[in-house]
Amino acid sequence: MLATLACCLGIGRIDIMKVHGLKLLSVGTNAKTIKGDGTEYLTAILYLRPNLGLCPNSKIAGCSAACLYTAGRGVMNSVKAARTRKAILLETNPELFMAMLKVDLQRFENYCDRKEIQPCVRLNGTSDYDFRSIMGAFPSINFYDYSKCYERALENNPPNYHITLSYSEASASFAEIIRRVTKKTGVNMAVVFRDKENIPETYSGRMVINGDKDDLRFLDPKGVVVALYAKGKAKKDTTGFVIN
Repeated sequence: MLATLACCLGIGRIDIMKVHGLKLLSVGTNAKTIKGDGTEYLTAILYLRPNLGLCPNSKIAGCSAACLYTAGRGVMNSVKAARTRKAILLETNPELFMAMLKVDLQRFENYCDRKEIQPCVRLNGTSDYDFRSIMGAFPSINFYDYSKCYERALENNPPNYHITLSYSEASASFAEIIRRVTKKTGVNMAVVFRDKENIPETYSGRMVINGDKDDLRFLDPKGVVVALYAKGKAKKDTTGFVIN
């Protein structure tokens, strides 16, 4: 059934086998998540093309041009094509996409069980889509996100889901909302700084921690600023998304 529906969407048999065989999720391809992979944790990430309506607040946050979609392996045409295919599949046939994603999650969970390691999954590697509806089916997986959808921090979330709100000064009103929501909820705030050699010890009255040491955000103390540094096109950002 999956193969039949995928062929109707123009996805060939080889591609469907790649996606269905743990190719919606990627493991070991992100330089930062690898830092946290070891004897305790293993992280899988879902990468999608972000500019297909999958990042609701990207315009007001000014992060479209500086998106991590352009960083690392994201500059390769083959990688861009794969992410685009996945995003189109989610947009045009969300039922099929979610069925395939659940298969991937189960396979990843089973693999981690065999290795006696904690499975961690970031479903928004280059997007900001609401995947919370499927997280309850995988209670042993630690799901986490960087998100500009501040509403999620104010809602009842699955106990195995951790969210870090992403800050931007491209819009004064958006920056104020993120500051206010993170203060009210205790959710941490990720800030992208331009110079990784000049990260402040405090920002907006909060202690700053190094968010590039690893990607295990659910281990961070509450009430801190998670410092990231600009990568890819973000190095030349002037919208206010990257902080000087």
